[in-house]
Amino acid sequence: MTATVLDDPGVTAGVGRTALLVAHARALEARRPDALAVDRFAEHFVRADPGCTDWPLHPDEVAPGDPLWGRLASYFALRTRVLDAHLLTAVRAGVRQVVLLGAGLDSRAYRLPWPPGTTVWELDRPEVLAFKQRVLDELTAVPSACRRTVPVDLREPWPEALTEAGLDPRLPVAWLAEGLFLYLPAEAEQQVVEALDTLSAPGSTLAYEVKLGLEAATVRASPVYSEARNRIGVDLLALFAAGRRPDTAARLGSLGWSVSVRTPFDHGAGLPRAPRPEPDDALAANRWVTCVKGR
Repeated sequence: MTATVLDDPGVTAGVGRTALLVAHARALEARRPDALAVDRFAEHFVRADPGCTDWPLHPDEVAPGDPLWGRLASYFALRTRVLDAHLLTAVRAGVRQVVLLGAGLDSRAYRLPWPPGTTVWELDRPEVLAFKQRVLDELTAVPSACRRTVPVDLREPWPEALTEAGLDPRLPVAWLAEGLFLYLPAEAEQQVVEALDTLSAPGSTLAYEVKLGLEAATVRASPVYSEARNRIGVDLLALFAAGRRPDTAARLGSLGWSVSVRTPFDHGAGLPRAPRPEPDDALAANRWVTCVKGR
């Protein structure tokens, strides 16, 4: 990769660096013969940042039981698989507008088999989208849908920018907030939900991830958190939004959405290498929520 890619600050620190953490998990997964999900672009994003040069890029380099590149990485792989399926179910039902909120280094616009006529909008901070675009340009990658990027901070007003980029609120939308709400203040999370509801015609879908409440001290001492902090400088506990979280599922229900709340362990049952519950588990409070707006 060229120096222009390496110098970008968008993914070198803070929440932006978590995008590299997730991309690295997908890169490791793509090399496994029994992969839960395959993202052939993920490795290129990781290689483009000099802060990741000592991160292992092959499963053979990962020690058994490694809490970071084993357990947490398999969690992200499972999440990728489940949310891929959610979006593809929506488009198979006829939805042709897909919006990725806090898209990060997500490559779904390139790697998923979108039906003709599908448009994928990616919303994230300008620096993150710029880093991503430079890597994709060097690969001469071609999206499998009409892809439109919307450089915005989701803590600020964003619906107008999305509609100006072509979203039609009269038609259903498949929304994805993968990991986004973990890092947004409660008020910002509520604002995002209210805004996307106003842009969602009946038949729209939404998938997002949340944590239920503040975790106990024994959970916060989990090796998943400490290893991410000590080995790669990603302090997840410091990045997670502080304070009491809103009941977004209940709010969506009051707005006419049917809501399903499940644990990662529910989705991973029967799948090889999917994470299983552990004592003082850093994944136990995580919930994956899927919703459909009523007609």
